[in-house]
Amino acid sequence: MNKNLFTYKKSGVNINAADKFVRYISNISSKKRGNKKNDNIGGFGSISNIPKNIKNPKIVACTDGVGTKVEIANLLKKYDTIGIDLVAMSVNDLIVQGAKPLFFLDYISINKIELKKMKSLLKGIIKGCDTSQCNLVGGETAEMPDTYEKGKFDIAGFAVGVVDDKKILNQKKIKKNDLILAVPSSGLHSNGFSLVRHVLKTKKIDIKKNLFLKKELIKPTKIYVKEIMKLVNKDLINGCANITGGGLADNIERVIPNNLCAEINLDRIKPLKIFKWLKRNQISDKEMLKTFNCGVGFCLIINSKNLLKINKYFSKEFKPYIIGKIKKGKKKIKLNEKIKWY
Repeated sequence: MNKNLFTYKKSGVNINAADKFVRYISNISSKKRGNKKNDNIGGFGSISNIPKNIKNPKIVACTDGVGTKVEIANLLKKYDTIGIDLVAMSVNDLIVQGAKPLFFLDYISINKIELKKMKSLLKGIIKGCDTSQCNLVGGETAEMPDTYEKGKFDIAGFAVGVVDDKKILNQKKIKKNDLILAVPSSGLHSNGFSLVRHVLKTKKIDIKKNLFLKKELIKPTKIYVKEIMKLVNKDLINGCANITGGGLADNIERVIPNNLCAEINLDRIKPLKIFKWLKRNQISDKEMLKTFNCGVGFCLIINSKNLLKINKYFSKEFKPYIIGKIKKGKKKIKLNEKIKWY
């Protein structure tokens, strides 16, 4: 064979490594299903059934990534939780409309396929899907040597869910005097990491030597699927919001109908330790609220009579608490008081 011939491998793309990874995914997927019926891994497209118990099914789809949290994973060389974040970012959006997640697909783009790293990433994705009670039905892995520097990668996720037409959570269900509940976050989730990394760089903080930050910055996003689906099935909520990029105000405003206002008392919010740490690093209240969830990972809008019923569906760590009320008003959101950081 002529050694001077150009090959894909010489350009930096190893198809054999990619094939090995696909076979690894396929084996795991088949074992989890218990059989190979409708096994989509390795095919050109994914086939899934729509649940038969839903009379008027509507399909809901979401896509998202985890932003520069991948850089924290790279820095710590810990890749087994970032996949949980990936699933969470999409499925937590699906459930806002009352949709049950059905299946998930991932897209991994990387400088060079390293099977150990890829398997670790997949481990988190599978765990996220298990927690969300949905199937990982496929995805795509792209080896892109000139687009990404050595060791660099990015991930994106795509989730599809289904909801009965009568169960869809929309603005029409939200009424005056409804309560706004905060469901605690598990930490930063997957937003604001560019600002976090800027603080670390400016302050010359090595998170590898800081046990608190090392733990907090890689902590996976809380997946709220199980709790919210139970509330949806029992008609206990009128609306909800996933608190991601843009923070509390922007995300709640998206679900409030015209002529109603979500009045939130910020002094009721219970910020987690990681947000108190960030606040001490010369970040204004306005910037904190716009960039981070500040301890509120998800919000529920409910009829006050359902408060006690709702609480029993959450563990102590994620027990919802009242932060506001729906009132009449032309502005959809009003923030009162200030967060008590200390």
